[in-house]
Amino acid sequence: MYQRILFAVMSAALVVGAASASQNDSKVTIPVSRTDATSGQKMFVNYCAPCHGVDAKGHGPVAPVLKNQPADLTLLSSKNNGKFPDTHIVTVLQNGADMPAHGSAQMPVWGPIFGKMNVSNPQEKQLRISNLSRYLETLQVK
Repeated sequence: MYQRILFAVMSAALVVGAASASQNDSKVTIPVSRTDATSGQKMFVNYCAPCHGVDAKGHGPVAPVLKNQPADLTLLSSKNNGKFPDTHIVTVLQNGADMPAHGSAQMPVWGPIFGKMNVSNPQEKQLRISNLSRYLETLQVK
């Protein structure tokens, strides 16, 4: 129940942020709540699913208000000759993606966001990114 409420609040915040971003090109800050750094699945549900959907196919509740459709994250391996592009995913999560072929610039850059969640433990940011990437790998279409 709590997770559903949190997901609804996060979705609403993303909708407002995305709507603001589509009206002007200023940076939008999206409030996020801290989740367990060891659970890629929980992080995905909280941080990624509002846009990419819980099934990771790009049809989350916020997707309709975005200028570009979020990527179908279940096809990452198939679009990379059957190999999961873990280095690319880590780079996108850490630094964002400026190239339209690699994703929309509307996607939040999670590296700095994750880095601010626990400044006393800088390794936590890398743990979060690594576990989120590993979870995405489990979602790949076989």
